[in-house]
Amino acid sequence: MALDDTSAALGGPVPISAAADRVGTTPRMLRYREGLGLLPRTQEQPTGRGHRHRRFTEEDLRTIATGLELERDFDIPPAALAFALRVLSEPEVLARVRTHGERLGRLAPAPARALDFEKQKAMRLLGRRP
Repeated sequence: MALDDTSAALGGPVPISAAADRVGTTPRMLRYREGLGLLPRTQEQPTGRGHRHRRFTEEDLRTIATGLELERDFDIPPAALAFALRVLSEPEVLARVRTHGERLGRLAPAPARALDFEKQKAMRLLGRRP
C-alpha cells in the first residue's frame, strides 16, 4: 500500500491507530504483525499514567507498507513472510529448509565449495570419512 503525500505534513511519529489507517489495516493486525517480528522497533512514548504507547515514524510506515505489499503480491499470509525472514536470517533454519527442498526435488543440491572438496580429498587420502 503506497503512503499518501500528506504523510509528511503530519510531522512526528504517530500512534498505532493512525499508523494502521495510513497503511490500510487495523491496529489489531499491526499488533499481530509485531508479534511475528514484521514491524520495525518503534519508539514508545509515556502517556503520563505509567502506560507506554507505540509511535511509528514515516520510515516505520514505509517498512510496514513494503511488508504488506509483499504479502499481497505473493499471496502469502503474514506468518509466511515472517518465516521467510527467519530462513534468511538463521543459517540452521536455512540449511534445514534447503535440505527439505532438495529431498522434494524442488531445489538442486548446493554445489560443493572448493575448500569442502579439498577437505574431503584430504580425508580420503588419510583414510578417514569426513
